[in-house]
Amino acid sequence: MNYSLSMDKQFRPLDPNAQIHVSQRHLPHWYQPGAAVFVTFRTVDSMPRDVLLRWHQELVGWLRSAELPKRMADAVLGHRAADHDQMLERLSSAQRAEFKKLSNRVFHRSLDDCHGSCLLRHPELAKIVADAIRHFDGQRYDLDRLVVMPNHVHVIVQFRAGHKLETISQSWMRFTARLINRNTGQSGAFWQAEPFDHVIRSESQFLYLQQYIFDNPTKAKLPAGHFLYWQR
Repeated sequence: MNYSLSMDKQFRPLDPNAQIHVSQRHLPHWYQPGAAVFVTFRTVDSMPRDVLLRWHQELVGWLRSAELPKRMADAVLGHRAADHDQMLERLSSAQRAEFKKLSNRVFHRSLDDCHGSCLLRHPELAKIVADAIRHFDGQRYDLDRLVVMPNHVHVIVQFRAGHKLETISQSWMRFTARLINRNTGQSGAFWQAEPFDHVIRSESQFLYLQQYIFDNPTKAKLPAGHFLYWQR
């Protein structure tokens, strides 16, 4: 199924019969060329240690209630167990989906609490990020919409043949970090190295994520001028 959100752009969900590229460091990454992806990247200071510990505790609580190994939650603290992949494989599909759903919910809720310096609430810095993401729209990828929040960014994007999520997302982060540091007189890492990404599996999920991005500033109770929203 294809679905269009404009007169000239067709967005497609995951094709379960086509090849899927799966990788994982601390977060799982599923990528399929030509399938729309929901991408989130966040500033390096957006998840203080106490926030990560609360995230970890919520996951541990769920794992304990489900009688599953508690160390599966350790990846969020940067201590991924050596047998993490094997533990995931032993979960039922329902358990795996619920574990990921809970982790994603806590992750995004924590971002919306606006921890850290939240430099992207400044319009001139948010514009640097939005302009960089939009630069190759219609050439290397097609954008549906994006929002630049004070400490994170959400994008719905579909990559064209020959262009990969990992390569382009890292290019966005490197380029914008350099310009933002130049503008603020800072140095060092600006973005957390590993973005969150979710390949979109259905039209209903696509519409849900569109609404999520649109609603994000309101849910985070941001005043006008403290975020940048764009849609096709």
